[in-house]
Amino acid sequence: MSSPAESLRQSILKLVSEYHDAAFPVVPFVAGETPVPVAGRVFDAADIAALVGSSLDFWLTTGPFAARFEKQLAQFFGLRGANLVNSGSSANLLAISALTSLKLGELRLKAGDEVIAVAAGFPTTVNPIIQNGLVPVFVDVQIPTYNIDASLLDQALSTRTRAVMLAHTLGNPFDLATVVEFAREHDLWLIEDCCDAAGATYNQQKVGTFGDLATLSFYPAHHITTGEGGCVLSSKPLLTTLDESFRDWGRDCWCEPGKANTCGKRFEWQLGDLPAGYDHKYTYSHIGYNLKMTDMQAAIGTSQMAKLPEFIARRRANFKRLHHALGDLDAVFILPEATENSEPSWFGFPLAVRSDAPFTRNQAVAFLEEHKIATRLLFGGNLLRQPAYRDIAHRVASPLTNTDFVMNQVFWVGVYPGLTDEMLDYMADIFHKLVKAF
Repeated sequence: MSSPAESLRQSILKLVSEYHDAAFPVVPFVAGETPVPVAGRVFDAADIAALVGSSLDFWLTTGPFAARFEKQLAQFFGLRGANLVNSGSSANLLAISALTSLKLGELRLKAGDEVIAVAAGFPTTVNPIIQNGLVPVFVDVQIPTYNIDASLLDQALSTRTRAVMLAHTLGNPFDLATVVEFAREHDLWLIEDCCDAAGATYNQQKVGTFGDLATLSFYPAHHITTGEGGCVLSSKPLLTTLDESFRDWGRDCWCEPGKANTCGKRFEWQLGDLPAGYDHKYTYSHIGYNLKMTDMQAAIGTSQMAKLPEFIARRRANFKRLHHALGDLDAVFILPEATENSEPSWFGFPLAVRSDAPFTRNQAVAFLEEHKIATRLLFGGNLLRQPAYRDIAHRVASPLTNTDFVMNQVFWVGVYPGLTDEMLDYMADIFHKLVKAF
């Protein structure tokens, strides 16, 4: 016989399911009236029930659901380690910070070391480089993959180069064969920002499994969501331990929440100039942060993971449908292309307005927005043109010609799983009306 508390719990979760059906009914699409977003949360009653069920446990910080979610992510990618954090941006910060640890000896990143990156992307792929006193070295991108032009890597190399940190732009893998070979040849760390690319593959191998570290984001726009949230992945136990330390205040202890004396010598350590036997739980080996995910967020993640394969398939199908529908507009738009040997897990559908088109990028965006089709620019465009980056220490390895083209000519529209065939066909129709209007 179940306890009164368990009976109440089951009643609450049953009501949650009924609430979902009442509060979030399927709304018919009305062309020209219903907004067509670029992205959004896709969830069901099971996701809400997971959140509410976790809240009833009142385990507010990292806990059992986080441990389960980390295990699911590690299994999905076929990696040994997964550390949940409170955002994809924090994941990038931890990935770089871990590589500055003294525990890596001569392999660690030191202030003034250079990290190869691109300026055509999202700020928080580059910010951790700057925040750790490192120097970003910017390389131009290719069009229409919008990833690093790997043929320029040798131009970026110097005696101070120690790492490469790149994102798979809009879910399209960068040239991993060339980048990985370059990193190995020159003994460089490789960090893959997979925040927009969960499930993408290169040579039938998942992105996130090529580098030393990889990052994910679970913001509502991404492939699965926990609201805010992210993860750092690695196959190297030492790097996973270092990430965990920087995430958890910089402490040396690796006990899970609610556990003590995992090492078996909690009061026997002697580190730094501390007295012998100083409590290992309060011994700090790094200048760290508190970037943990809550168990309630992780509970949503465990539920969303079951949907991830379907979400990836729908993104690919939506991209294919839109690409086919816009194929006759290549005189005015440069359509996106997958990197050779890759199968993207598309985050968005990027388009470049050709320089000789009869309309500008701004006019195209305005036309689409007037017709309820949401658009986004390719993040920061050229970060070096942004006000925050005017005075940063950096090096430009090659002329950023295509990066400036991205800044001036490129935008993207959505392909996320919440879009229906009706919405995609409406988008295609409005694109054709846009071209005819000019």
